[in-house]
Amino acid sequence: MVAVTLPDGSVRSYDKPLTVAEVASSIGAGLAKAALAGRVDGVLVDTSHLIERDVLLAIVTEKDADGLDLVRHSMAHLLAYAVKELFPDAQVTIGPVIENGFFYDFSYKRPFTPEDLVTIEKKMAELAKKDEKVTREVWKRDDAVKFFESIGEKYKAEIIASIPAEQDIGLYREGNFIDLCRGPHVPSTGKLKHFKLMKLAGAYWRGDSKNEMLQRIYGTAWTRKEDLDQYLHMLEEAEKRDHRKLGTALDLFHLQEEAPGMVFWHPKGWALWQQVEQYMRRVYVDNGYQEVKCPQILDRRLWERSGHWENYKDNMFTTASENRDYAVKPMNCPGHIQVYNAGLHSYRDLPLRYGEFGQCHRNETSGSLHGIMRVRGFTQDDGHIFCTEAQIQAECLEFTRLLQRVYKDFGFHDVIYKLSTRPEKRVGSDESWDKAEKALSDSLNACGVEWEELKGEGAFYGPKIEYSLKDALGRIWQCGTMQVDFNMPVRLGAEYVADDSSRKNPVMLHRAIVGSMERFIGILIENHAGALPLWLAPVQAVVSPITDAQSAYAAEIQQTLKKHGFRVTSDLRNEKISYKIREHSLQKVPYLLVVGDKEMAAGSVAVRARGNQDLGVMPLNALLERLQTEVQNKA
Repeated sequence: MVAVTLPDGSVRSYDKPLTVAEVASSIGAGLAKAALAGRVDGVLVDTSHLIERDVLLAIVTEKDADGLDLVRHSMAHLLAYAVKELFPDAQVTIGPVIENGFFYDFSYKRPFTPEDLVTIEKKMAELAKKDEKVTREVWKRDDAVKFFESIGEKYKAEIIASIPAEQDIGLYREGNFIDLCRGPHVPSTGKLKHFKLMKLAGAYWRGDSKNEMLQRIYGTAWTRKEDLDQYLHMLEEAEKRDHRKLGTALDLFHLQEEAPGMVFWHPKGWALWQQVEQYMRRVYVDNGYQEVKCPQILDRRLWERSGHWENYKDNMFTTASENRDYAVKPMNCPGHIQVYNAGLHSYRDLPLRYGEFGQCHRNETSGSLHGIMRVRGFTQDDGHIFCTEAQIQAECLEFTRLLQRVYKDFGFHDVIYKLSTRPEKRVGSDESWDKAEKALSDSLNACGVEWEELKGEGAFYGPKIEYSLKDALGRIWQCGTMQVDFNMPVRLGAEYVADDSSRKNPVMLHRAIVGSMERFIGILIENHAGALPLWLAPVQAVVSPITDAQSAYAAEIQQTLKKHGFRVTSDLRNEKISYKIREHSLQKVPYLLVVGDKEMAAGSVAVRARGNQDLGVMPLNALLERLQTEVQNKA
């Protein structure tokens, strides 16, 4: 007898061993049809898996997260199957699941084209429609190596040859295609219905630039057509919001080959930058931070003492002068400790909070650069808090509350919290880690937020909280951080005089709210689709006269608004007013102010708000009050 316990606690007994699929069928025809896999005693298995003993069993369907991953994993194999059908001499390598989809890397004699993607996708649909059974086979390692070598699949043979000889190899067969995989997979290709191939890219074999460049085909896959359509719509919206396109269209910034990973800020873009920086500077002042400024280039010996030269040198830009080696700073923390060490501190001085808009440079690979989201030269709203162990929780609690207020002002109301705990390799005592992790978790709990623990993903020097934003399209952006550091104050000799007159090392809290200013501005641009709220907009209003007769009055209104602190321009060109309105609307200017003879006579303006809202004619004082209220409320 075999007893199968289901998730609802019910038990079904069978007089002989049977497969997961057979259990599903015994429960009902609907479940049998929907079954994609099973979870036996917590382990994901194929529906063909034979149950020979008493087990806990959950049938996995498309409604489960496991089901979606299973579909995407099987879809990667379907992609490889289709490529081999169309291009028999292409060689297959690997094809994992990724966020929202999958990819597969191929070696082929010529580059694949966008037209090839269309053909491959069509072939995948044909193979899926055939509803071919997907079966698992177990081979000896050496037999599998010989097989793949015999059919010219050198990459697959190399992967298998790296597996210990005594280990059996799992292969999956569907129609004429067989591939290495530990599985599980969907029971047949007919389960793979809702997908789209997205793009082509290059990828080095085994991620090593010394190896051959392979061709990577990306795809997305879903269990429901509605989900696929929604995802593709989101991508269309994301394309419209691409900060690189908007940066050019709105004349905010540009990038060029002579400075890879560096940003050329135009006047409008720099005006946006200044609004973010000055806002954050007020946050510093209002929350007890002292702003500092440290050198860009520091001697190699300091980076050796901090540990960066040993662990981070490949990502640092270095230089030399008068027989001394230097590095351009990739981060601000060693400099802040030098400021701290310049004076003698008592426990009564702590917590001591330093902040800096510190420009950093990191030698990122060219392939990882992405607009202003991933750059080589960037500025952080960087802060470091020197405190005692007993002060960690209070500082982290206040920081989280501050961060929530800041994000809300920028238009982000959904924040995701993750706590990364001690890794296997770390510095500091277990007792210190216990205190730090508890302080961070208690601070999150005190804020009343839900959070996820990432076990073992903390830095070697301490645990950390990561704060991520959810934008208007539901995308997640990791921005803020709070990191507890026991290590660097010790390495760089930071001390304070304790209440018993002994010398102790402070704990160093690394914290950032927006993180990289460049990246955060890119996020703002995409979140608002370039239509930034009034308080952030580079140009807040444009005054346009209907004819030359009102030009002097338009200039007078411009100057009045500028004196009240607003960023206003006037458009005095000899163009039709409808042309001017359309042009400035495309520039996403929040307010368009039109003046004709009637407005000039009455000392008023005709006001149009962004989104083609006609607000009618207003006295100038009423307009000023409206703008001031909107800026003050950060609407």
